Amino acid sequence: MTPPFASLPRTLLLLGSGELGKEVAIAAQRLGCRVIAVDRYAGAPAMQVADACEVIAMTDAEALKTVVRRHQPDLVIPEIEALAVDALAELEAEGITVIPTARATAVTMNRDRIRDLAASELGLRTARFAYAGSAAELAAAAEPLGWPVVVKPVMSSSGKGQSVVQGPAGIAASWEAALAGARGAGARVIVEEFLNFELEITLLTVKQWKGPTLFCPPIGHIQERGDYQCSWQPAAVPDTALAAARAMAVAVTDNLGGAGLFGVEFFLCRKADGSTEVVFSELSPRPHDTGLVTLMGQNLSEFELHLRAVLGLPIPAIHSLGPAASRVILASTSASALQFEGLDEALAVPDTQVLLFGKPDARPHRRLGVALARGASETEARQRADGAAAAVRVIAHP
Repeated sequence: MTPPFASLPRTLLLLGSGELGKEVAIAAQRLGCRVIAVDRYAGAPAMQVADACEVIAMTDAEALKTVVRRHQPDLVIPEIEALAVDALAELEAEGITVIPTARATAVTMNRDRIRDLAASELGLRTARFAYAGSAAELAAAAEPLGWPVVVKPVMSSSGKGQSVVQGPAGIAASWEAALAGARGAGARVIVEEFLNFELEITLLTVKQWKGPTLFCPPIGHIQERGDYQCSWQPAAVPDTALAAARAMAVAVTDNLGGAGLFGVEFFLCRKADGSTEVVFSELSPRPHDTGLVTLMGQNLSEFELHLRAVLGLPIPAIHSLGPAASRVILASTSASALQFEGLDEALAVPDTQVLLFGKPDARPHRRLGVALARGASETEARQRADGAAAAVRVIAHP
């Protein structure tokens, strides 16, 4: 049956079972649905709460198709980017519903495809950019953009392989870093102008099977090493800039089709006349890591919204519960076993929560949990989240 569904429960198969997948699984089970969690390693966070689990190489097309055909889910919900996307297109042709669509998953896992769609096909404002297939091409492409530039593999995730290059002397190292952090066998990078932005935001955009596209209050966030570190909601965004971001988000998500929640990222840059310019950055066709803050900041979290959208359930209203913030809890070293201390101190502050994701091991900078908080102001919420995260100590066992 094609969504929206007339009845529940339904069977959902998650491709990717990390901390975001875990929250999707919990939201699905609250609606009585059955969840199969699939990932490349056993004991992934979503597997700990799912009805069934499978361990496969996620980029192995035959393994992926075999698992989906065995379980015959009503919905296949990709939760990561490193997937055999051609297999999703084949499954979709067989009548299996892929969220939001197989094409959307394929387009957004490649920076060149989503950038070409946004800039060339839809005419959205993006950072000026070029592509390169060698260190020599990278040097030639970077020069006209002006220094510094940002270099990224066209296929990667969580900031892997990304670097800021201050001048020609850094090209060779940035090329090698991009190759080392790339996903797949291709040797291609995107090089972008460096934007002096005032704020980076995520606009969680909810596309429904039937009904208008909806938006969550904007989320401000900070990244380091290309990966999210903290977020807050609602972010202070001028009305005209928010309207421009919403229009861009609708243009991209309408083109990609399907239904579900999209994490659409933008840079807000101050122009010479004092106005704010909105620059499209990236898009994820699934709940976004910066959106973990919605577990504290909204009447419906991004995970509940994703499930309602893909199941065709009503979403009467989305509204803020007041200033809220998140701060990640990171590993500092590699470990095969983990313990956590300081939870009593972290949770002593009112309106504070700590989520520990249950990942079985650690490596430097791996996200192991998140602290969430509300406050009377953005400043208070961020201070509370930061303090709670700092209180949690990761005890690593080799």
